[in-house]
Amino acid sequence: MHHSGRVWLWLFFFSALILPALAQNSSTAPAITIAVDASDAPRKIIHAQLTIPAAPGSLTLYYPKWIPGEHGPTGPIEELTGLKFSANGQPLTWRRDLLDGWTFHVDVPQGVSTVNVALDYAAPAAEGGIFTGGMSATEKMTVLSWNTVLLYPANWTTDQLTYTASLRLPAGWKFGTPLPVASQTGADIKFSPAALTTVVDSPVIAGEYLRIIPLAENPHQEMDIAADSAAALDAPAEVLDDYKNLTDQAFKLFGARHFRDYHFVYSLSDHVAHFGLEHHESNDSRVDERGMVDPEHRLLHAGLLPHEYVHSWNGKYRRPADLATPDYEKPMQTDLLWVYEGLTSYLGDLLSARSGLRTPEQYRDSVALIAARLDNLPGRTWRNLQDTADGVPSMQDAPLQWQSWRREVDYYDEDVLNWLWVDTIIRQQSHNKRSMDDFCHLFHGGQSGPPAVNTYTFDDVVNALNQVAAYDWRGFWTERLTNHGPGAPISGIERSGWKLVYDSTPSELFRIGEHYNEDINASYSIGLQLRQDGTVIDTIEGMTAAKAGIGPGMRVIAVNGRRFSADVLHDALKAGTTSSAPLALLVENTEYFKTYNLDYHGGEKYPHLVRDDSKPDVLSDIIKPR
Repeated sequence: MHHSGRVWLWLFFFSALILPALAQNSSTAPAITIAVDASDAPRKIIHAQLTIPAAPGSLTLYYPKWIPGEHGPTGPIEELTGLKFSANGQPLTWRRDLLDGWTFHVDVPQGVSTVNVALDYAAPAAEGGIFTGGMSATEKMTVLSWNTVLLYPANWTTDQLTYTASLRLPAGWKFGTPLPVASQTGADIKFSPAALTTVVDSPVIAGEYLRIIPLAENPHQEMDIAADSAAALDAPAEVLDDYKNLTDQAFKLFGARHFRDYHFVYSLSDHVAHFGLEHHESNDSRVDERGMVDPEHRLLHAGLLPHEYVHSWNGKYRRPADLATPDYEKPMQTDLLWVYEGLTSYLGDLLSARSGLRTPEQYRDSVALIAARLDNLPGRTWRNLQDTADGVPSMQDAPLQWQSWRREVDYYDEDVLNWLWVDTIIRQQSHNKRSMDDFCHLFHGGQSGPPAVNTYTFDDVVNALNQVAAYDWRGFWTERLTNHGPGAPISGIERSGWKLVYDSTPSELFRIGEHYNEDINASYSIGLQLRQDGTVIDTIEGMTAAKAGIGPGMRVIAVNGRRFSADVLHDALKAGTTSSAPLALLVENTEYFKTYNLDYHGGEKYPHLVRDDSKPDVLSDIIKPR
C-alpha cells in the first residue's frame, strides 16, 4: 500500500522509460476519425472504419484492454472480428503481438501517411462476457460502448489522442449520449472532436423506444431511457421526481459538480447484460424491462443509479492514483477499491434514502441484508477484505458456487458497514458537529466545472478524515482491511442506535430478491441457497447443511419424504421448531441419491434492523434528506 521505499527504483525507471516516451510525444498527437455503423445492431454486429495517421515502419495499435470502472483486463477482444488494414487502396500485413492479444503490429510501407482500419464488433447474442463486453443489443435498442469498436496508436496517452466520431443508427431510432453532437442528418450523427478519454467515457444509448427526461439545469442533467417496449417507459411521475431529488441531494452532499452535463443512460430490457458502469458525465446502467414500471423491480434496483451517479465524484473526479492509468493498456492496481467502490456503495445507498427512492425502512432492510450475509461468511477466515480488492482483476467472472467460501467483491458491501462506522465515529469525535457530509465536501467538492481527475492515495484518505475529525484513522482502516472477523463489522449499525436481529418473517426486500432471483435463500437457518428446482447454488461452510455433507451442484429431491418445493421446505423448517426429528433431505449428486439428516430446529431466519432504545437514533439522522 505504501511505495515510498521504492522511490529510487521508480526514478530509475522514470528516466529509462518515461522520458523517451515524453520526447516521442513532444510532436503533435495524431487526429483519428472513426465512423461506426450500428444499423445492424439488431443482428448484434457493429461495423467500424478508422483512419489513423502513420509513418513508414511498424505501427503498433491497441484494442482497449483495461476499461475504466471494470477493474480488470476485460476489453472484449474475443468479439473483435473482420479486422483489415489498408493504405492507398492496398491491404497491409499485420500480426498480433505474441505476449498481448490486445496489441497489433501493422507494416506501413514507404509513401503511406494514413492507415485505414475496418473492423466488426460481434456483440454477444447470448449470456457471456461482462460489462461492456456483455449483451448490449436487442431488436429495439442498443448501447454502444466506444471501447468495443476502436483501436488506438501506442506511445500516446488517451488524453492526447483526438477522435472525431460519427455514428449511423437503424432508421427511426432516437439516441442519448453525453458526447457533444456536431450535427445530425436522419440516422447519421456527427460528434464534435474529443479526446479518446472522453469518447470512451461517453456511451450512446439508442432505440425505437427512447425517452429523455430532464432532471435539472445548470448544469443540465437528464435520463436517457431505452426499452424493448413503449409500456416500459411509462414510469410514475413520483418516481421521476425521486430522481430529480437525487440530483439535488447529491449536490448538497458534495457541494460541487464535476461535469458539463450528466446523462443517466438507462437500459430496460430482459435481453441485455445487467450491470452498472460509471462514467464522468453519465452512467451505463441496465436492468430488466419492467425495472421502472414495476414497484418490486424498482425497489430491487433502487440503489443502482445513485451508486453510479456518485462515481462521478468518487471514482472519476477523485480517483486512486493506481487506477489513473495513461491509456487502456497499462494494468490498473485495485488496492483502493474499498474507497472507490466501497465509499460509493455507502453514499449511493445514503442518497437512495435521502432522495426518496427508498423509504427509511427499505434502506434499513438493505443494510440488514448486507450485514447478515457478511456476518455468516466463512471465507472471512482465510481471506481479508483487502484481498477481495487486490484480487479482483483475475476474479471478475467467478461462479456463484462456493461463493461464501471464496468471498466475492466484498469491498462493495462490507464497506457500506465500514463507512457507516466511520460516519458514527466522526459524529462522536466532533460532538455531532461533523459527519461524512463534511468529508465529502472536503474530499470530493472544490470548484464546480468540467471533468477533471484528482488522484489520491491511502495517506490522502487518512489525512482528509483527520481534517474532519481527529482519530486513529490509519489504525482503523488497517484493522478493517486486514482482520478475519469473527463476524461482520456491525459496530456502525450498533453505534447508530440499531441492531441486527433474525426472525421468521422475511423483509419486503428479502422476499422480492428471492422472487426476482428465482431462488430459495435458507442461508441463515440451515446454510443453503437453492434454485426453485432444488439445485444447490451454494452452501455456507460451518453451517448445518455443509456439515452434513451437502455441497454446490447437488439437488434436493425431497424434504421429509415429500417432493421438494419452496413451500415444502419452508413448512418443514417451521415444523422443526416443535419436533425433535431431523430434517431429512433426499439429495441427488451426479446420478447418485442419498438422504441427509439435518439436526436443525431453529426455524426460518431472516435478518432485520431493530431499534436499540438505549442509544440515540443516529441512523435516521444520517439518511434524512438535506
